Amino acid sequence: MIDLHTHTLLSDGCLLPAELVRRAVVAGYKAIALTDHVDHSNIDATIEALARVSEVLNRYWDIFVIPGVEITHVPVEVYPEMVKHARARGAGIVIGHGESPVEPVVPGTNEAAIRAGVDILAHPGDITRKEAALAAEETVYLEITTREGHCRGNAHVFDIASEAGAPMVLNTDSHSPADLMSHELIDRTLGSLTQNSDIKEAILRNSETIVFRVRK
Repeated sequence: MIDLHTHTLLSDGCLLPAELVRRAVVAGYKAIALTDHVDHSNIDATIEALARVSEVLNRYWDIFVIPGVEITHVPVEVYPEMVKHARARGAGIVIGHGESPVEPVVPGTNEAAIRAGVDILAHPGDITRKEAALAAEETVYLEITTREGHCRGNAHVFDIASEAGAPMVLNTDSHSPADLMSHELIDRTLGSLTQNSDIKEAILRNSETIVFRVRK
């Protein structure tokens, strides 16, 4: 299993990075991205801390840990500079906090994040066909999420992404141990969207594609 969207107590998660990763190891994960929420106030410190702990854990544990960020609730005008800065500081995965149906995200964030070149657009809610087509063009992965609340948009995201040919990825957006991925959770989440095993496997393979790119 691979999960590319998780949070630690460096933002609003409840576990230290090492404990979150340890629990992921026990759950059977092959790779995990630590992607705490950032804006201009904490982006440098968060990436530095996650890069440091990822380096240690990758040395000793049988899991690939990726330091990352989720750019969250920022003005749409700053997205390009935020994405560029995050990569320069060492973020292996850059996620954009999409226009979830359960948070007051700034309108236009989905498009701004895609145009800025995030790796994954998280829980993009009522994403438009135009935005999904742009994600397909820019190879920005649209997230199917197991996270309560955010998952209300899954069916729409799946339908629009499928129509536009935009790549999708399955993540948990974990904030606590109970949120971590399991095979049962994968089957339940993807099974609610499609019974086509090839489509389910393609979504899961997309996570492997992203991890392979980061490891190069």
